[in-house]
Amino acid sequence: MDVSFLGGPAPQRGVGVVAPFDFALDRELWRWVPDAVSLHVTRTPYVPVEVSLDLARLVSEHETLSEAVRTLTAIAPEVVAYACTSGSFVGGTMGERAMCEAMSRAGAVPAVTTSGALLEALVELDVRRVALVTPYTVSVTRSLEAYVAQAGVAVAGCAFMGLTRHIWKVPYREVVDMARQAVRDDADALFISCTNLPTYDVIPQLEAELRIPVISANQVTMWAALRRLGTRAVGPYQALINPAARSGPAAPGADPGPVLPEEEQQQEGWT
Repeated sequence: MDVSFLGGPAPQRGVGVVAPFDFALDRELWRWVPDAVSLHVTRTPYVPVEVSLDLARLVSEHETLSEAVRTLTAIAPEVVAYACTSGSFVGGTMGERAMCEAMSRAGAVPAVTTSGALLEALVELDVRRVALVTPYTVSVTRSLEAYVAQAGVAVAGCAFMGLTRHIWKVPYREVVDMARQAVRDDADALFISCTNLPTYDVIPQLEAELRIPVISANQVTMWAALRRLGTRAVGPYQALINPAARSGPAAPGADPGPVLPEEEQQQEGWT
């Protein structure tokens, strides 16, 4: 069969992603990525430690990150992203900047982290008071609160799950329930933390219900990385992705986004 008329694959642009060894949501990251961009994901080495501040420090050591970035250089990504919230806030704002510098030196390309992307998104949305949802223990959650406060943003409500493992198995229903607990009347936005917590499909639902922007760890990571490429992330009715969705509350009866088929809802963790 002659396929010469196809002309070969279209050019692609690459985003290198460094994730912790237990990251299980590769498929979710891809949902924010336009067709012209490819993700190249690598992981930090396994360590026998549950989700905690100790683990956050271990998976964010500069040499670990630098080695992971160097594994990506052969495929020449244009930007690298560290997809881990706790690993990038555990050292505070100065620690996050140092991580970006270490990754940029190793890969000779711009670098972003999830927690750095969070602060960038809060500025983009003009957020001064943010509500937080985390799957973490109290100590890890308090570290996130301190990180946000360092950036001059007040915490307006917080709910956490106390998990130390298998975070990717949390169903959407629990994420929604925690969001309702965390958000108070004075919150400008809601941030759902942890790149291992599924969030893609709940964002439009929560924005329609809560009438504030809802941002998540994987969303801000992809948004910030794609920004470095001069392109935009994709996603239905998400205030961070679509500026038109920031103009005010959705009209009564407005469509919050596509309804997934039952089979796909189950695959994505929807209940």
